[in-house]
Amino acid sequence: MKGTLHMPFRNRIEVMNEDEIIIVPIGVEHCPITKNNEDIQVLLFEKLTTNHTGKVETELTQTFYSKIKSPNK
Repeated sequence: MKGTLHMPFRNRIEVMNEDEIIIVPIGVEHCPITKNNEDIQVLLFEKLTTNHTGKVETELTQTFYSKIKSPNK
């Protein structure tokens, strides 16, 4: 990860700095943001069935994900 990510939860805000991780349990409301429009890089691990925009559908909502192919196959 690069940059600083602010992760507001209902009862607190966690700040993740470069090379730190955070685990958000299933069902916990959160809203990742940056300050001053900072560009950041993150790596997410989610189940394929997880909607990346939650229950809201916008032009950013993806419904099809291509499979990652192993270079050895």
